[in-house]
Amino acid sequence: MIPPEAAVRTGPARLLGQVREHVCCLHYSLHTEQACVRWVRAFVRYHGLRHPKTMGGPEVESFLSWLSSHRAVSGSTHRQALSALLFLYQQVFGQQLHWMQFIGRPQRKPRLPAVMSAAEVRQVLSLLEGTHAVLGPLLYGIGMRITEALQLRIKDVDFERRTIVVRAGKEGEDRVVMLPASLAPGLREQMRPARVLCEGDARAGRGGVQMPDALERKYPRAGASLAWFRLFPQAAPSVDPRSGVERCPHLDDQTFPRDSERAVRSPLDALQAV
Repeated sequence: MIPPEAAVRTGPARLLGQVREHVCCLHYSLHTEQACVRWVRAFVRYHGLRHPKTMGGPEVESFLSWLSSHRAVSGSTHRQALSALLFLYQQVFGQQLHWMQFIGRPQRKPRLPAVMSAAEVRQVLSLLEGTHAVLGPLLYGIGMRITEALQLRIKDVDFERRTIVVRAGKEGEDRVVMLPASLAPGLREQMRPARVLCEGDARAGRGGVQMPDALERKYPRAGASLAWFRLFPQAAPSVDPRSGVERCPHLDDQTFPRDSERAVRSPLDALQAV
């Protein structure tokens, strides 16, 4: 018989594994998977490691109230936690939630966006360095989301036709955008690190890059080809959290926001120092 303390240790692990499996079955992104697992884990810990099947609407509402009153989370974070718990009960447990209509949801408050002038944008872009000096103009000039840009592969950029193919964008759809001539030299230069990493992976016998869906089984060696390498690769390989294989991933999506924030603060700090 499994000791009670062992059951407590292994129970949440099995539960989180079920959450991951259902997220993967629905082809949601890794970020969505991580967010669901994080909130389900927090929910279970908040209620003293009780299994969610033994709980329901009152426990969900208590957890969300605690997030708002004690953790002072934003409305978007509150909605994300609620979505993760609804996914757990509806998709993983297959329950019909009669209590869902009684759960309070924070209302979105209209806010005026802060828009920089063209001169301010040029100043910020001029302060970016290295890979971000290529990524920044690409995001601004084409209107691409940062996750879409980081997922670009070498083959997605066509210099002859001056187009970029954005794969699995909003709502999972592909689209083609025009490549401005001013961005072409920087993107050509950006392909050099990918080529170096591709050659290094070949010498080290690593798995190359992650392939979408089942293409890795259909074309086993395609992940080691330059065409499939990321346009904005990470400098060092890392272990794929889903497969456990060491691969060459794209840049962390948090590095550019931090760098651009520093670029925005630099002129402000200079003005304050005067």
